[in-house]
Amino acid sequence: MSLKIFNTMSGKKEDFVPQKENHVGMYVCGVTVYDYCHVGHARAAIVFDTLYRYLKYIGNEVNFIRNFTDIDDKIINRANEEGVEWQEINRKYIEAFHEDMGKLNIASPTVEPKATDHIPEMLEMIQSLVDQEKAYESQGDVFYSIKTFKDYGCLSGKNIEDLKSGARVEVNEVKQDPLDFALWKKSKPGEPSWESPWGPGRPGWHIECSAMSKRYLGDTFDIHGGGKDLVFPHHENEIAQSCGCTGKQPVRYWVHNGFVNIDKEKMSKSLGNFFTLRDIYKKYHPEVLRLFLISSQYRSPIDFSEKNLEDATKVMSRFYEGLAGANEKLKKMDINSISELDEKVKGHPLTKSFEAAMNDDLNTAVVMAHLNEGLRHLNSASINEEFAITAQAWINSAKVLGLFASSPEKFEEELFAIKSKNLNIDVEKIEKLIADRNTARKSKNWSEADRCRDELTAIGVLITDTPHGTEWKIK
Repeated sequence: MSLKIFNTMSGKKEDFVPQKENHVGMYVCGVTVYDYCHVGHARAAIVFDTLYRYLKYIGNEVNFIRNFTDIDDKIINRANEEGVEWQEINRKYIEAFHEDMGKLNIASPTVEPKATDHIPEMLEMIQSLVDQEKAYESQGDVFYSIKTFKDYGCLSGKNIEDLKSGARVEVNEVKQDPLDFALWKKSKPGEPSWESPWGPGRPGWHIECSAMSKRYLGDTFDIHGGGKDLVFPHHENEIAQSCGCTGKQPVRYWVHNGFVNIDKEKMSKSLGNFFTLRDIYKKYHPEVLRLFLISSQYRSPIDFSEKNLEDATKVMSRFYEGLAGANEKLKKMDINSISELDEKVKGHPLTKSFEAAMNDDLNTAVVMAHLNEGLRHLNSASINEEFAITAQAWINSAKVLGLFASSPEKFEEELFAIKSKNLNIDVEKIEKLIADRNTARKSKNWSEADRCRDELTAIGVLITDTPHGTEWKIK
C-alpha cells in the first residue's frame, strides 16, 4: 500500500506521488516570532515533523522548508511595549522556539528562512503581478486584485460573492475591492521599512510564503502544510498570488492539521484559554506532550486537558519501562548486530501494521494502538530471536513518531524532577521512611513497617521490594 494523504484542495485522500521520484519538496508555515510558542504551535510542528520522518522512512529525500515570519504588526507592537528594537524581539523568540521545540524532539528542517532575508524575492513577485495588472499600487500600498483570479476560493470552498457581501469596505477606500489583500504595506513613521518601487514599506503576510517557497522549492512543489486556520485567507491568497505570478498551481498536496481544543473549547488567545509550551513543561514531560498530540489522527480536533496529559504520562512511562525491559533482554542475547535481523524486522507484522496505518493518511491513532499491543507481547515474550525482531520493530515504529528521544533512565529522572517540583516531594523524608520500614521488617516489627508504607502511600509514593533493594517512584 502506498502513502495516501488527504488533500484539502480535492477534499479527499489521494495517492501521494512526488513530482520527482523519491524526492519531496515540502513547505510548512512557521510561527510569527513575537511570543512564546503554545500547544497549537506544538501540534502543527509535531504533525509535520512526523510526516517528514515518515517520508524519509519510506525512502524519500525531503527538502523541508519551515519559515519564520519576522516582520509583522505584532512584532512591532511587542518591540514598542518592551522598548527594544524589533530585531531583538525576533532573536529572543526564535531562540525560544528552538529551545521549546527541541524538547519535543522536532527535527531541524532543511532550510529555516526568515521573511526579512527574502525581501528581494517578494519585490520581484509583486512587480510581476503589477506588470501583469493583477496587482495595483494605491497610496504607497500594493494590493492583489481578486477579480483577476477566477479560481479564488478553490481551496477553502468559499464563494467570492458571499465573501463580498460580508466584507467591510476599508474606511480610507484605498482598495478597489474589499477582498483585495495587501502585497506591500506603506510604512508608518518609526516603523521598519525597505525600499521598493512604490516607496518605503514592508511585505504583506501572504506574499512571504509564496516568495520563500518559490525560492527554495520552485514554481510547483509537492506538499504545503499548516494549521486548519490557515486555509483561509492565508493559503487561499498564496494560491492566488503564486498562480498570478507564474501561471502554475504552486502546490500539489495541501495538508492541514486540526485544531487544539482546551477542555472541549477551541483554543484562542482572545479567550485566554491557551497554554505556552513553557507553562506545560512545568507540569508535564515534553515527550508526554508529543505522545498526547500524536494520539489522535492529525486532521481531527484534539482536546487538551490535564486528565488527558496524565493519561499520556502513564502511557509514556509504560513505553519507557517496556524499552528498558527490552534492552535488558536484548543484552542477554547472542546477536552480534541487530542489523542481521533487518529484513525480518521489515517483514514483521508490527512493522506492516505500522506502515499500513501511516500510509492511511498518517493515522497515528491506530499506530498507538499497535504500539500498545506490541508492548503487551514484549512484556510476556521469551528471550529468543522472535523477541529481538518484535522488539526492534516496536522501537523502530516509535522512533518514526519521534518517541524514545531519551534513555529510560533519563526519562524517569526528568519525570521524577517534574513531579517532585510540583508535589513538593521531600526526598530525604521518603528515603528515611523506606530505611525505617526496612529496619522494622528486619526486626519483624510488622506494624511499624506497615505504618511506614502507609505514610509513603499517603504522599503518593509506590515502593517495590526487589533483590537489589527497595525501589520507589511517584504515582
